[in-house]
Amino acid sequence: MRAGHYKAAYTCFKLAADRGYSKAQFNVGLCYEHGRGTEKDLEKAAFYYYLAASNCHAMAQYRYARCLLCHRPENEWDSVQKAVTFLEQAAMAGITEAQAYLGVFYLRGPKPKEKRGLKYLLLAASNGDSQSRYHVGICYEKGLGVQRDLAEALRHYRQAAAAGSRDAQQRARAVEQELEGTTGSGGQGMWASIVCPKEYGKKAFLAFWIKKSIFL
Repeated sequence: MRAGHYKAAYTCFKLAADRGYSKAQFNVGLCYEHGRGTEKDLEKAAFYYYLAASNCHAMAQYRYARCLLCHRPENEWDSVQKAVTFLEQAAMAGITEAQAYLGVFYLRGPKPKEKRGLKYLLLAASNGDSQSRYHVGICYEKGLGVQRDLAEALRHYRQAAAAGSRDAQQRARAVEQELEGTTGSGGQGMWASIVCPKEYGKKAFLAFWIKKSIFL
């Protein structure tokens, strides 16, 4: 889209947003976040995401939560809890990015809840997220939130590997060898393998977010 078209789109979105339309509020948030048709302004982006999120726009809930986590003061746990609430709403509305994030958050966050983490990873995996499928395999291999089951771990690893995950390919081979009795416990350091999917960012935990824009 050309710059002139972005400006015209922003103007239309802004008019509708100020009249309370949640989709328009979300789009205005995107315009401010990415500098499309207007000056880039992350505070205004967060404001419009919040308006849309409060009107039950699922992707806005996810993006507002991202704003809270990325720009919160250090050690402000209230912001984290608020963000998690919005993430859970987005996850239950079917937003795969929120499901994948919550899965990792509950497994590796400051207050681990392994069963809940596995629940969200399974949701994301069922929506086609191969990295979450790989993480589900880790949960079954290590018994995180579920009884240890190498056969089930292998099944998830193979599915993730078929989707192109190299890490899953390596773990699948290791589990196959363990099932054949050719290795020991296998899977050492699996906690370190539960990481943010690359497409969701590369910064420290609680600061990774999806980088591709969604302009609706």
